[in-house]
Amino acid sequence: MGRKHMRSYEPHDEAEAAAIVREAAGRAERLRLIGGGTKAGIGRPAQDEATLSARGLSGLTLYEPAEMVVSARAGTPLSEIQSLLAERGQMLPFEPVDHRRLMGTAGEPTFGAVAAVNNAGPRRINAGAARDSLIGVRFVNGRGEAIKSGGRVMKNVTGLDLVKLMAGSWGTLGLLTEVTFKVLPVQERVATLAFPGLDDARAVEALSAGLGSPFELTGAAHLPAGIGGPEARTLMRVEGFSDSIDYRLGELRRLLRRYGEPEIVEGEAGAALWADIRDAAPLAEPREAAIWRLSTAPTRGPTVTAAITAEREARWYYDWGGGLIWLTTDAAGDAGAATVRAALRAQGGHATLVRAPDAVRAAVPVFEPLPEPLMRVTAGIKAAHDPAGVFNPGRMYAGI
Repeated sequence: MGRKHMRSYEPHDEAEAAAIVREAAGRAERLRLIGGGTKAGIGRPAQDEATLSARGLSGLTLYEPAEMVVSARAGTPLSEIQSLLAERGQMLPFEPVDHRRLMGTAGEPTFGAVAAVNNAGPRRINAGAARDSLIGVRFVNGRGEAIKSGGRVMKNVTGLDLVKLMAGSWGTLGLLTEVTFKVLPVQERVATLAFPGLDDARAVEALSAGLGSPFELTGAAHLPAGIGGPEARTLMRVEGFSDSIDYRLGELRRLLRRYGEPEIVEGEAGAALWADIRDAAPLAEPREAAIWRLSTAPTRGPTVTAAITAEREARWYYDWGGGLIWLTTDAAGDAGAATVRAALRAQGGHATLVRAPDAVRAAVPVFEPLPEPLMRVTAGIKAAHDPAGVFNPGRMYAGI
């Protein structure tokens, strides 16, 4: 079936979605799950025969500011939820990435996709990832059954924790229809210390000292020279009441005085700086380059990048105190997969190929290859939730 003739389903409630999935499973029709389409190019190339969109599953279902809980249907634009929260001085704690600049996509990120990909930006070092704030989900499994797990109150879990299992499953286990998150208050003031001119090793040393201090960083990043500006910048963000910020900035400057005299960045300039770091904007161009997202122990980040650049030209920057490396390299051949993964095997960590041409993503494992025992567990979980293999087949791992 030519892709231009693919069927497209857009249910408007959970019951309709469940019926569509039951019928698709009955005829072994493979479905590509989509929300706003902003991350469509992440993962292995689509191996589907129809699309199932969450866009019709839209709307707020619960918001209790006093309890700091918000629920909405999965296709609700994320921007609508963020605007609603901002009106009440609240926010999603984990600062979700907007992939549109990096992926060159349009559309609107959706609330359900935040959970589906376990989205998190710079504040993860302080607030955790999306799954750490996700307390409830509703979804349709591969049998066309509507499942509810979790809810408004965080409870102890016995058996399989479906809330955490769905977070980061990239639509391979079910169609999310509703998600519930805990939220946090927006802080009165946000300020960033920007230390100029540090090399990678010194920068990560400084970030580790800041993160190890009692002064509660909510952002810790390093932009090498030529990434976002001509001079390297090492960035530490603090948030809170204004008097607390003044005190913490002063203490951090004293603690870190051996790393130089920092600039203080606030207001719109600070917000724009961290939005760029969150969204990997410094590496978005050139569009044809491959983009990797590497996770390792923060102190090993500079060793990992040094090992990669000894074999292949690359550009990069660090977030999460050095534990997250955004890296771009030529997409030719394997887009550097052998080099990147060898460097991480030596130091510990994993890598995701976020952006590359279809031919590369078909030939190279996009997500970190799993050891055989974990792959068997993964295949078993997939079979339990989606026995006919209808949801996003092969998106994360070939054959699953």
